[in-house]
Amino acid sequence: MAEKTQYEKELIKVVLVEDHLVLRDSFCAAFSAEKGFAVVGYTESAAEVDELCALNRPELVLMDVCTDGGASGLDALERLRPLYPHMKFILMSGFNELSYSPRAKDLGANAFIFKSKGVDFFIEMAGRVMDGETYFPEERKILLPNGEAPFTEREKEILRQLCMYKTRHMIADDLNISENTLKKHIENMLAKTTFSSTTDLIIYVISNGWINPIF
Repeated sequence: MAEKTQYEKELIKVVLVEDHLVLRDSFCAAFSAEKGFAVVGYTESAAEVDELCALNRPELVLMDVCTDGGASGLDALERLRPLYPHMKFILMSGFNELSYSPRAKDLGANAFIFKSKGVDFFIEMAGRVMDGETYFPEERKILLPNGEAPFTEREKEILRQLCMYKTRHMIADDLNISENTLKKHIENMLAKTTFSSTTDLIIYVISNGWINPIF
């Protein structure tokens, strides 16, 4: 029996969450039948992806972290992953944010891709994810005038919460650590970056896009 052609094979159903019209159109065009995919639904907001998944039962969800109306793709992933354990999720962002990739990984994403990689890379990674692989970029380091500062995953989480203007007591409680341990982590971060205060560090990382306290 002759092997089935690409058009005769069952296409991988994709739901897309992207609020930038040009990018959304580009992804819809790229994830085509010729590549083995079919976009069965799309939305501008991660708040609406639950309904799309329930309605279309896609094999793959390609979702931005920062979406229309302030809805977070990370929050949506946290809701959806327990409901659809076999569904594949690729999270993406156009921001060079430190915490998005490790947070996506912790929440059960199969891959995280920065949009600077381009559409062809997304297609390649989508195919590999569907074959059971995962992809997460190398740890990002904060660029400083005198070099770069690598942070541990714990330090990244503390830094993100500091940028959300949480008190030290609140952060220690959220992370289930003592305030003394938290103080040591903060001291280590200041030593790595040579900033004299947490305020200076917070202003630097937010203004340069390393941490987005909204998402």
